[in-house]
Amino acid sequence: MMGKGKLYLIPSPLGENEPAEVIPAPVLESLQGFHTFVVEETRTARRYLSKAGLKGHIGELEFFELNEHTTQAEVESYVKLFDNDNNVALISEAGLPAVADPGAQLVALCHRKGIEVVPAVGPSSLMLALMASGLNGQSFAFCGYLPAKTEERRSKLKAIEKISAQHNQSQIFIETPYRNDSMLADLTACCNGGTKLCIAANITMPDAYIKTKTVAEWKSQLPVIGKRPCVFILLAR
Repeated sequence: MMGKGKLYLIPSPLGENEPAEVIPAPVLESLQGFHTFVVEETRTARRYLSKAGLKGHIGELEFFELNEHTTQAEVESYVKLFDNDNNVALISEAGLPAVADPGAQLVALCHRKGIEVVPAVGPSSLMLALMASGLNGQSFAFCGYLPAKTEERRSKLKAIEKISAQHNQSQIFIETPYRNDSMLADLTACCNGGTKLCIAANITMPDAYIKTKTVAEWKSQLPVIGKRPCVFILLAR
């Protein structure tokens, strides 16, 4: 009697890197063994897989999308993809699947249904930024996306700055790229001058920008981050 396959979590590049530059060779080789992919955006996934060595075979593959538009009922229906011992690969738009990513819903479903989940090694913008920040890597928290509205965002920034100071804990957060510069403006407007802030943009790319300064130092000369993917890390004392 055939059972359920496994869910494999396959990382993808953080930017326009060639897959071989940032994804381990065994992970890329494993892609040859999958027929079914659950992805955030089919076009992006097809381009990634083509570069990763599946060019000429993309038309033979099955793609199912899981993003902010996917209903819970659709997610639940994906359990059928694992029938007949069929292994499924989950791929995010960038970096690690299910970390600040809607793919977490499929991982949760697999745990509820007793389907084995297998994570693969690959780049994480959050951990790479923390590694390069010089801030506290012994105690940290990921805050995800902060509120979009200025007043609410500034209130949240003050709250996490307070937590950081109380626990000597690095606070990691991200922003939709087109709001990066307004996020930085709010950070320098409402945080204490002595609070340290790391800005890590376009990690792993040739134009990567990773710098840690105090808020007062940033305030004297604000960079323009633009629409580059960016991680912010705050540490207050």
